[in-house]
Amino acid sequence: MYDQQSPYTGGRGAGVRNLAALLAVAIVSVCAGAGGAYLVMENYPLPEQPAETASQGTPGPISTPQVITVSGDLSNVVEKTAASVVEIYTETMRANYFGQYITEGAGSGVIYTADGYVITNNHVIDGAQSIMVRSGTGEEYEAILVGADEQTDLALLKIDAEGLTPVTMADSDQIRVGEVAVAIGNPLGTLGGSVTSGIISAKDRQLILDNRTMTLLQTSAAVNPGNSGGGLFNAHGQLIGIINAKSSGESGGATIEGLGFAIPSNLVAKVAEDIMRSGYVRGRPQIGASVREIRDLTTAGIYGLDRVGIYVIEVTVTGNNLQAGDLIVEADGVEISTNAELASVISSHEVGENIEMKVIRGGREITVKVPLTERIPEHIRRQIRVA
Repeated sequence: MYDQQSPYTGGRGAGVRNLAALLAVAIVSVCAGAGGAYLVMENYPLPEQPAETASQGTPGPISTPQVITVSGDLSNVVEKTAASVVEIYTETMRANYFGQYITEGAGSGVIYTADGYVITNNHVIDGAQSIMVRSGTGEEYEAILVGADEQTDLALLKIDAEGLTPVTMADSDQIRVGEVAVAIGNPLGTLGGSVTSGIISAKDRQLILDNRTMTLLQTSAAVNPGNSGGGLFNAHGQLIGIINAKSSGESGGATIEGLGFAIPSNLVAKVAEDIMRSGYVRGRPQIGASVREIRDLTTAGIYGLDRVGIYVIEVTVTGNNLQAGDLIVEADGVEISTNAELASVISSHEVGENIEMKVIRGGREITVKVPLTERIPEHIRRQIRVA
């Protein structure tokens, strides 16, 4: 039985080859929350990265297209790309009143390099204790999680394999609305290699997923549970996006279909390259504090607060001029009432810049300058300290 509250199309499951993070009517959170993806990564050391490794087998962010003639069917596209799409299966330990138990999930991925780097969605592998990758020809590999980025919903895996067929990356900035789009993935976690087709319905579609604003491609190609992490290809057989969400259900009595979404390939390539080299996405600014969005007065009352809004819970960087308990009401002249609004302001700046914030502290509204530092995941910080 699928969780109808998830916007995602693959991920954690509640039964053999079943999924717990799937199809949605509403765009709501299903992930473990900030830092949740990194709990798994702490179990795996970063692989050694000699200078030549980063480029070995890497297709690069943009490749010159090999033109494929589409004459009434898309078989040439499928023949070129099918070997680059894999199935992903996960096992996650959970607990309830009766004790611990294991749930299984499924999703999709694409081969990024010939020597075994695989791209998928963060929500597909989030929290998993084990990850298995199955190729289109049936070989199975145990995968380690090299790194994941919750903000872009992308993750990079590594399997012990050589001579794989990596995807050819398209320049997603050049995509045109109306062009052919072919989705290949593992719907329902049992139908690996399934192909659907449609068109690019829209570019730069902004959706809020888990309080994060994402800019995605929209496609009419059929997207189903288990397609998450799979490839969206153009008529040249190039990867134009990684499938990560679907909106489905009913609105005003009418059934909604044909609304699939994908992460653009240029962003996919950047995130994958950063993770491959550093274990995380570099240059991401942060205010050096953890915050919590209080949405209703009942919750506010539990915390002894008298109003809703964005509160500073903990300051993690010294000298940023914020204090625990601050209510953030404005940043850069923009009124702040949600996590997404605050994140949008922060992401519009570079590391090293300052943001002017208005906060309510001790019943008074004051203005503080908050310097932005680079956000480095805690598991990477620990490795740096050990080194």
